[in-house]
Amino acid sequence: MGTLLALCAGTGLAAPCGAYAQELELRGYIAPEIRIFTESASSPAQKDTTLSLAGEATAEYRWDDNDQSFVFTPFARIDQRDSERSHWDIREARYALYAGDWEFRIGADKVFWGVTEAVHLVDTINQTDLIEDPIKQEVKLGQPMIRVRTLQSFGTLDAFFLPYFRERTLPGEEGRPATDIPVDKNLTRYESGAEEWHPDFAFRYSNTLGDFDLGLAYFQGTARDPILQPVLNSGGRLVLAPFYPQMKQVSIDLQATRGAWLYKFEGFGRHELDDDYASMTGGIEYTFYGVFGSTGDLGIVAEYAYDTRGQNLRNAYQDDAFLALRWAANDIATTSLLGGVVVDTETGATGMRFRGERRIGDDYRLSLEAYFFGNVPRQDLVYSIADDDYLQLRIARYF
Repeated sequence: MGTLLALCAGTGLAAPCGAYAQELELRGYIAPEIRIFTESASSPAQKDTTLSLAGEATAEYRWDDNDQSFVFTPFARIDQRDSERSHWDIREARYALYAGDWEFRIGADKVFWGVTEAVHLVDTINQTDLIEDPIKQEVKLGQPMIRVRTLQSFGTLDAFFLPYFRERTLPGEEGRPATDIPVDKNLTRYESGAEEWHPDFAFRYSNTLGDFDLGLAYFQGTARDPILQPVLNSGGRLVLAPFYPQMKQVSIDLQATRGAWLYKFEGFGRHELDDDYASMTGGIEYTFYGVFGSTGDLGIVAEYAYDTRGQNLRNAYQDDAFLALRWAANDIATTSLLGGVVVDTETGATGMRFRGERRIGDDYRLSLEAYFFGNVPRQDLVYSIADDDYLQLRIARYF
């Protein structure tokens, strides 16, 4: 932005350039990061520490009285150990047109659905960037799409056409956390003969009804979560091959706000590979405002997740309870803390997570994350990464 303003001053076109500059917004960050694994790796190729550098930039240009816009957001990471984690992605590259009660978008974009804390079951549109967020799986890849939205008195309607499927990012043999048996993406298979070019469709209705925020959706297309199948590669080595089936899914997400209480639920019913099953999660959150005479707020979160398939290789939250504390200091540094524990009520396996953030000065943000597993039996889905407890320290410079 500074370069643009300097060019304006040099040309003497102060008024036109000033108007143009107000319509163009540039923002982003660059963030060095270190992960420290507290247990010995299961493979000699894996190490106990890894350094990486990530960066993201967004350029947003608006014109026509903000009725038209274009957003471009590239992302890249260079990782010291894992060649698969050294990657780049276009998170957003989309044009938007607003016309009264209608909105039209085309290009790579991101869409989020869901209300719960522990797991977002209904968040279906974008593929998970697993090597960026291996535990919570909230970081998403940009998804090519055409999206049409209309805001009416009876609610909001969204229609999506998704012409191209994106495979899930997965760690390489040097990466951690990772499954004990390595994943070979070169052996990826699809149920559809069109493979990644199978056209997908989605529709969603959302509305606010008094204290309730409601979302109803339908999705038909390639499942975002792969089935990892053990096979022998060309060298006779045992590996996991991703398989992406076709699915039809209906889903609901619902949140009720009653004073300091939040009531949350989300779930889906899915037809896939001649099988019908359902998965759901829900819970409550209560916030104590101004605790201990401070400006800080303390939230207590309790949730439960259930999957009708029982123990399975695609959803670790098949019979799990989640309890967490969330602290927001409401200070000038926007300090926040979140600590929680997940317990598999069937196997007894536990997972603990912690995240703390604090702004340093005007341009820097320090964040610390930690994930630990305990008492994980062999039949549990997370067994293969149970020795990948880690601490992660990140310092981001925003601009």
